[in-house]
Amino acid sequence: MYTDPAKSLSHPGPLTWPDRRSAAIVMSPALGDTLNMMVVAHNLWLAGWCVHVFGDHAHALAAWFPHLRIAPLPEQTIASFALQSFEFVIQQHRDSPLKNFETWHKGFLDLHDVEYADSGLCMAERFAKFTAARFGLKNAEVSTGIRPRPGLVFRKYATRVALHPAASSGDKRWLPSRFVDVARRLRAVDLSVEFTMLASERTAWVRAVGNSFPTRHFESTAELAEWLYESGWFIGNDSGVGHLASSLCIPTLTIFRRRRVSQRWRPGFAAAAVVVPPWWLPTAALKERFWRESISVRRVLKAFSRLRSKRFPSVDSNVCEIAKL
Repeated sequence: MYTDPAKSLSHPGPLTWPDRRSAAIVMSPALGDTLNMMVVAHNLWLAGWCVHVFGDHAHALAAWFPHLRIAPLPEQTIASFALQSFEFVIQQHRDSPLKNFETWHKGFLDLHDVEYADSGLCMAERFAKFTAARFGLKNAEVSTGIRPRPGLVFRKYATRVALHPAASSGDKRWLPSRFVDVARRLRAVDLSVEFTMLASERTAWVRAVGNSFPTRHFESTAELAEWLYESGWFIGNDSGVGHLASSLCIPTLTIFRRRRVSQRWRPGFAAAAVVVPPWWLPTAALKERFWRESISVRRVLKAFSRLRSKRFPSVDSNVCEIAKL
């Protein structure tokens, strides 16, 4: 008999289900990691597996994944009881967020080697390929399986450009002044520009932007998803928000500090473009130190113009249709 994961985690004990292959997908605290790992969960579900997802970002987005069973990330002590009956327990990193899986679960798998393999594929493509190969699936979709909330209209505000100037660490952030310059130039060609960031970052960005552009923060990942889904475009640093926009099939432009990082971590769910430092910067040390200055506003705008020149479905199209382009 199936046991709801959230209830089981409140009362520690093994989860149970009908006679099907089963997997627990344990998510990292990072939004980008979570969305890419949802590719594994979605493809196993498509293959008829009983799939439970555990993670805080995933749980916040649970209404966007009605076909999956999703619960918050459990504490380590609870996890050792609740997850023991799964055939497989899968997480991206070897020892995070839950530790020492291999000591108590014979079906534990991590995707460390998949993440760091020498490959030109992005993470979403790598995880789809891994799932098909490891579990003998005939094929695998490069998709999270995300489904829009009722009442939302895909790219309703087709001229709205969502700008995300933040990132999880300072070494991923392009120059704030150049983001503002990009915003001004986009507005000059009749695009509507809005900035989004964490509530804790908003005060600093209001000072940088002034009253020139809206600056938004959201109380939950689900609210952010609703706003992105109805936006026309996304421009941002290497961050989980870019992966969320891409998973919702919003055309996405991402600014990366290194080319090899962009190959692995570019958003991979929909039409996307990346901007990286120019090749002429010598030595790794100089590339790391001056990558922000080496990427000009003109370079970003040119890449965005190329992205805009591609064909996209009308605002009446849904997330599944655009994913097939």
